[in-house]
Amino acid sequence: MEYGNLHLRIYEILEEKGISKNKICKDLDIPRTNFNKYCRDGVSRFDTGLICKLCWYLNIGVGELIEYKRPEE
Repeated sequence: MEYGNLHLRIYEILEEKGISKNKICKDLDIPRTNFNKYCRDGVSRFDTGLICKLCWYLNIGVGELIEYKRPEE
């Protein structure tokens, strides 16, 4: 059975706030390759430390960063 997936809205939020991937990676000392995986929803387990860093840096709550997408019926 398909239960859906979680989508990290990082790319959309960065565009809304006018922040480049290079800037956030440099400011938070995040390897760009790891960050790109998060932007593409290419991770199966979240690093809670990274999620906290992103929420702090972007001044948003977890609910604004992570979106649940139901499977198409």
